[in-house]
Amino acid sequence: MPRLALYALIVCVLAVAAAVVSFWQGSLLGIIWVLIAGLSSNMTWYYFKKGRARRGPVAG
Repeated sequence: MPRLALYALIVCVLAVAAAVVSFWQGSLLGIIWVLIAGLSSNMTWYYFKKGRARRGPVAG
């Protein structure tokens, strides 16, 4: 897995955890954390597929 994809995945997991805590405490700030989680999830897929395309097709 490319390094940027791994970093984006970590940010996504942390943002989801922050959203859950925010909603649990009754704060609507969790909506922003959900948006950050969605953005970082898209970044994870992008960098993962970009790294996979760079390596070429996998024989199998």
